[in-house]
Amino acid sequence: MKVTDFYAQSSEPLISFEIIPPKRGKSINSIFEALDQVMPYRPPFIDVTAHAAEAYYEELDNGNIRRHIRRKRPGTIGLCAAIKHRYNVEPVPHILCKGFTREETEDALIELNFLGIQNVLAIRGDDHGAPKPYNADRTINEYAVDLVRQVKRMNRGLYLEQLMEADKTNFCVGVGGYPEKHFEAPNLNWDILRLKEKVEAGADYIVTQMFFDNQKFFDFEAKCREAGITVPIIPGLKLITSYRQLTTLPRSFHLNIPEPLSHEISLKPDRARDIGIEWGVQQCQELLNHGVQGLHFYVMANPSAVIDVLDHLKTGLKSRAV
Repeated sequence: MKVTDFYAQSSEPLISFEIIPPKRGKSINSIFEALDQVMPYRPPFIDVTAHAAEAYYEELDNGNIRRHIRRKRPGTIGLCAAIKHRYNVEPVPHILCKGFTREETEDALIELNFLGIQNVLAIRGDDHGAPKPYNADRTINEYAVDLVRQVKRMNRGLYLEQLMEADKTNFCVGVGGYPEKHFEAPNLNWDILRLKEKVEAGADYIVTQMFFDNQKFFDFEAKCREAGITVPIIPGLKLITSYRQLTTLPRSFHLNIPEPLSHEISLKPDRARDIGIEWGVQQCQELLNHGVQGLHFYVMANPSAVIDVLDHLKTGLKSRAV
């Protein structure tokens, strides 16, 4: 079932989650343990992040430096298949521009299609300093809009090679939105025009980058509607659970943390988790009162704080539990 169908058919806000594959060499069991905890909230879909190869360096005994290039978190497609089989929940694998050729993307989409996975999130991805050498017969998607176009072409039965009587795929495509603008964009209006291009290319829904100030989301949503973007816009949410995140989150995700939140955590760093959960409850309640179609939580590997927030919400969400 497609993500957009879930939103269209639901009479109440949906709760969805995003997880990260385990590191290379680790078991899938830790992911299952995390997912077991969120299943009582009946998520209609689970996002699974994807990761390109990263460059890292090792100092050898002789003093030389060896450069390694490796995907530290492989297994997105396999994890998606496991989620679909184990939980009967729709997985949403992320597909990236960075680190993958269009040929590799097509192969991945074919595998997902064979597995009956109908949803993908098309994003540009981060640059980890490991550029891939491309031969003349290999091509790349430079931006997420190019990725959306490739997926939608396959939905029309158009592949990179001209294949006679090729079967059509049937993917629903999500894209990312940035309430505080993408860090490379000169301003928010410019960024929203780029987002509109992705929608015009065929994107079916938008899930936002994390934010902590709801007014940023409300303004972003209003600007999107004014620009003619009509697809669902789903707020993406992250909970602060440690003092350290006051610096790591802005550095990694180019966002602002509201002064009241950062000030309170700075005064009581040992209560950072409790303060973050209290803020999350208020933030979610306000978003639900605003009428959002769903809440999408960036769980990654530990859902405990998100579960605490959901348990505190006074919206009837807990009554949806199995």
